[in-house]
This record gives sequence, C-alpha cells and structure tokens, in this order.
Amino acid sequence: MEFTKKNLLSMKELDRKEIEMILETADSMKEILTRPIKKVPTLQGKLIVNLFCEPSTRTKSSFSLAIKRMSGDSMSISKESSSFTKGESLVDTARTLKALGADAVVIRHSAPGSPRLLADTLEMPVINAGDGVHEHPTQSLLDLLTIQDNKGSLEDLDIAIIGDIKHSRVARSNIWGMKEMGANVRLIGPPTLMPEKIEDLGVEVYHRLKPGIKDADVVYLLRIQMERQQTNFFPSLREYRENYGLRRQHLSNTASDCILLHPGPINRGIEISPELAYGDLSFIERQVSHGVAVRMALLYLLVGGGEIKDEQNSA
Repeated sequence: MEFTKKNLLSMKELDRKEIEMILETADSMKEILTRPIKKVPTLQGKLIVNLFCEPSTRTKSSFSLAIKRMSGDSMSISKESSSFTKGESLVDTARTLKALGADAVVIRHSAPGSPRLLADTLEMPVINAGDGVHEHPTQSLLDLLTIQDNKGSLEDLDIAIIGDIKHSRVARSNIWGMKEMGANVRLIGPPTLMPEKIEDLGVEVYHRLKPGIKDADVVYLLRIQMERQQTNFFPSLREYRENYGLRRQHLSNTASDCILLHPGPINRGIEISPELAYGDLSFIERQVSHGVAVRMALLYLLVGGGEIKDEQNSA
C-alpha cells in the first residue's frame, strides 16, 4: 500500500489502513532508535521547518530529533522571533518558507485551521503539530502506537479519557483515531468541561469518575488547560482533584491490566497522583519516546519517500 496523503492535518481524514501504515512504519523507526548509530540518510538534503507559534517541549523537541535522526536539516521559527510580531500574515510567512526552499513545514498555532490554510498555500507537505483546541494528530498517533504496543490491538478496548475535554485538541484527535481503530471511548469530566453534542462522535459521557473508568483497559488523563479558559469552569482545582483526580484506590474499578497515559505536561497531584504518574502502570515516558518514532515515520512517508537504509551503507 502506498501512502497517498500529501499532508497530515487531521486524524479525521485518516482511515484505518492509513493509520496502520503509519504505525507499522513507526515500528521500523523504533528499531532504528535502538541501534548504536541512531541515524539514517532518508532526509539528507531536505529542509524541514518547525513553525511553532505556541509553546511546546515534547512535540517540538521530538520533531527536531526525528529530523536529526533522519539526517535532515531543520529550521525553527517561533512567533516571538519572527515577523509575526510585525504583523506578517501566516500566508506571507508560508510564501517566505517556500522561497527559502523548505521541503516540509511542521506547524503549531493557536488558531484552529491554520495548518489547513498553510497546506492550501504551499505545494510542500504540512504537518499539524496542534492547532488551537482543534486537533493534535501526531500526539494521537503516538498514543495509538503506545496502546497497540502494550495491548496488541485497539479492537474492542475500553478507553476512558478524563479531564478538560472542552479545550483538548488531543481528546478530539484521539476520539477519531481510537474509534477508527475499533476502540470504545468514554469521556469523563464535569459538565462545564464537556463540549456540546460530543456524544454525536459516538462516545459515552460520564460526569463521575468511578462509573466512567469501570473495567477500562486504558485510562488517559488530560491536564486542565487554564491558559485556554476565559472563565471559571469549576469552583477550584482542589474540588476538581477530589472529584476527577486519579489515585491508587480508583484502580480497583479498572481492568486488572489497565495502563495509564498522559500527553503532558502533567499537573502532578491534580489530574493524577505522583505515585501513579511515575509508577509501573504509567506509560507516559513510553509515549514520549514513541513520539520520535511516529514523527520519523510521518517525515519518511510525507517527505522521504525512499528506502530506509543503514547509515553505514549510504555512501
């Protein structure tokens, strides 16, 4: 099967076979990351631009590392150090990147739809690294890879996503991705942090933690995104922690082999207790390492397009 997508803008636009192809490619990239020389020449001579107009640690650093592991050249542009501060439009910035000879753009932006605007302007591939509260497809893909690695498949798994669903681009991407891969998805959180008509996406909605996580195979924690909230959606963080913060005693209600995921950054002691965040059921660090493999896979499929060879045989 050939990967025919020009861009990665949304999980909603990927079918199951395309997701499986990305995950299979990411598996081969994981092998590369275990080698003594963790490098292949796939992107040699290619320029990838990281255009990050919002703060990022994990996503930006893993894209930068993915480019480096594939021998590509990277250029980072932030909102504060670019002509955005002078009023330059995203379209004009895109034209500048094209003139510079960029081969692909990875974009994070606060405005939903920004990656699509860029993709409509450029012939080169565009990868959505998070657009406002809309989507975060590469995070979803690394989450799917992490679950699949542990469970073998997502088919018929019960996955509970807890927290600030209303402001979470990760939740939206994961709902589409997890359901496409055959999982059953539940959303848990206060009514004020639940989008209207979210049930239309084929998910179950719970406002109480205990029944929401009953027999769950995967519990996925989300942080409260205070920076996106224009008003108070709950009385206090203390009350939120008491009602929705995951603690050890709650695990008696989940499946015996339940695993815990979190996209980061973690608000320790609020959405999850420290002992669980760093305990043996937590796959949070595995998510981070899988982020590099998934982003390598996407760069290979969208930009590389050639055979993956050993670095020592590439001369």
